[in-house]
Amino acid sequence: MWRYLAGGLAALLMVAAGWTLFSGRARTDPVLPPAPPPSGAKSVLQDDAPGDPPVPEASERTREEKRFDRYDKDRDDRIGREEYLVSRRKAYAKLDANSDGRLTFDEWAVKTTTKFATADRDKSGSMDRAEFATTAVKRSAKPKCACPAGGTEDN
Repeated sequence: MWRYLAGGLAALLMVAAGWTLFSGRARTDPVLPPAPPPSGAKSVLQDDAPGDPPVPEASERTREEKRFDRYDKDRDDRIGREEYLVSRRKAYAKLDANSDGRLTFDEWAVKTTTKFATADRDKSGSMDRAEFATTAVKRSAKPKCACPAGGTEDN
C-alpha cells in the first residue's frame, strides 16, 4: 500500500514541477546591453560616403539554375539527351582503358584492384589486418572557421 502512496506523491510532485517550469515568463529585455561598435567601424545605419564604391549584390540565380546552366552547353535553354549524358560519357571513357567501347569487369574495378595490389605488400594474394588498415579512406580535416578576428562582423 505504501508503494502506491509513494508513487502517487511522486507523480504529484512531477506535475507541480512541470507546471512551475513551463508557466514561467521569459525575459524579453536583453540581460546585457549591446556592445558598442569598435572605433573606426561604420554604423549599420550610416550611409556610404559619396566616394565609396557601390557594394556588389549577390546574384539571384538559384542552385537549380546554376545546375541547369552547367548541363546546357549550347545555351539554348534546353537540355538535349547528348548534353545530359556528357558527364556519363566522360566517366565511361576514363574507365574504358583500351578504348574498345566495352567495359570489362577489370576495367570497371581498376581502382579497387590497384588499391588491393598496393596494400598487399607481401604479394600473397590476401591482406592481413595491418595491410587492410592501409586501405582506409583518408578523410580530410574539417576546414577551420573563417571567422573574422575578434569575433565581430564588419559591415
